Amino acid sequence: MAHILLAVTGSIASYKAADLVNGLKKQGHEVTVLMTEAARDFIQPLTLQVLSQNHVHLDVMKEPYPDQVNHIELGKRTNLFIVAPATANTIAKLAHGFADNMVTSTALALPHHVPKLLAPAMNTKMYDHPATQANLNTLETYGYQIISPKESLLACGDYGRGALANLATILERIKETLNEQTL
Repeated sequence: MAHILLAVTGSIASYKAADLVNGLKKQGHEVTVLMTEAARDFIQPLTLQVLSQNHVHLDVMKEPYPDQVNHIELGKRTNLFIVAPATANTIAKLAHGFADNMVTSTALALPHHVPKLLAPAMNTKMYDHPATQANLNTLETYGYQIISPKESLLACGDYGRGALANLATILERIKETLNEQTL
């Protein structure tokens, strides 16, 4: 099947990455996880390493192989890149070309043909903010496909749009995107 790079960022929804990795593995995909430092506050890398059966990449400055630049090599071997959950901070960094962590550096170094998905998760006011919406629009012009968040009771107690899309929705979008690549 496909080699999928899953980027996990610092949202309360980060814990759902475990179910996403599990679902992708059950479909036969190889999954490699990238995490921001903030994501580590919500879910331990070891959980995702055990589920993915691959090393979890956290630090852009750690180069496990002296003959490779890790964030470049990871992109060369991937069939699909997805950020789930994607925070407002990471969305802004991706939209403006920042490369200050493993997720953003790898994203910026991806070959142009690699499909890129983004599943935002944040408070409604943050999601609806004009800056976030402008950043999402910019990312769409760069080829990112947005998996819209759902309306739900959020961790902060507010009700509105901003919760990470359902796992089934994300898995279906990944499947559709990979099928489009093989046509």
